[in-house]
Amino acid sequence: MNNLSQFIKGLPKAELHLHIEGSLEPTLMFQLAERNRIKLPFKDIESVKEAYNFNNLQEFLNIYYQSANVLRTEEDFRDLARDYFYRASRDNVIHSEIFFDPQTHTDRGIPFDVVMRGLLAGIAEAESQLGMTVQLIMCFLRHLDEESAFTTLRMAEPWLDKITAVGLDSSEVGHPPSKFKHVFATARQKGLKLVAHAGEEGPPSYIDEAIDVLKVDRLDHGNRIVEDPLLVTRMARSGMTFTLCPLSNQKLQVVKDLKKHPLPYMLKHGLRVTINSDDPAYFGGYVNDNYQVLAENCALDANDFALIARNSFLGSFLSDETVTHYIEVLDKYTASFEARA
Repeated sequence: MNNLSQFIKGLPKAELHLHIEGSLEPTLMFQLAERNRIKLPFKDIESVKEAYNFNNLQEFLNIYYQSANVLRTEEDFRDLARDYFYRASRDNVIHSEIFFDPQTHTDRGIPFDVVMRGLLAGIAEAESQLGMTVQLIMCFLRHLDEESAFTTLRMAEPWLDKITAVGLDSSEVGHPPSKFKHVFATARQKGLKLVAHAGEEGPPSYIDEAIDVLKVDRLDHGNRIVEDPLLVTRMARSGMTFTLCPLSNQKLQVVKDLKKHPLPYMLKHGLRVTINSDDPAYFGGYVNDNYQVLAENCALDANDFALIARNSFLGSFLSDETVTHYIEVLDKYTASFEARA
């Protein structure tokens, strides 16, 4: 292991773009299927992995929603969350803001409360056993209509003190952010932060809509902003945080060659970029794997990765006091690593 890999391994960081359903590893999938007496369309773990060869976002989503069918009980959702947190902790993720997709579950008859109680049990264990801080982001599925999103927001009412933000995910092309203008405005009135996937497969105009129509506090993906230099300048001046996911981009063929990944360009042009794992069970790597592939394919050094880790805390929805503490932890680590080098 070279010095840069060692540096990345121990680097304190936050993960801001993680779909908890996308952390469902094949091993746990089979365990939950057996527990809940569900017949999977896969004969074994290897056949699951073979199915994880996607040509685009929609092909991935088809399997993603199919696999989520094994999640039925509070215990299932707790185990799902717990497995992710222990894995993330090994990558020195000390804060995580996780997406969950309630419509994926309520539409197949799983009560909203079951999902919440299970996830919160997993979060409690991460906080007590691993010393992590965790925040929940409830996503709306953009291929459904806005009324469905409003229904989900109403279901969430008793739990809003446990939810930090709302987001927007699922099939991007053909479902612009403006489709959800009213439900996002209502969520803001309820005191929730706002994020949205935009500019992954969709055009840069979707990024404009997320910023100007939805008025998001953070932008998920945003790769295609590089096609609009004026928007790059505007976002650099605003301090908007972007949650990039390199292995996801490669797996879904959004960025076919990681040597041409837009993150270095975005970083150079003053954007607050972060590195995240998106759906790690499907895309072949957790957060450190995503840092590492950029270390191997792009001209980035330890200072760049320290800045990206700093961005992850600055772009979080934590209090100023907690962010200050985490940045002090980060600075202490980088100073100690430099002293040993």
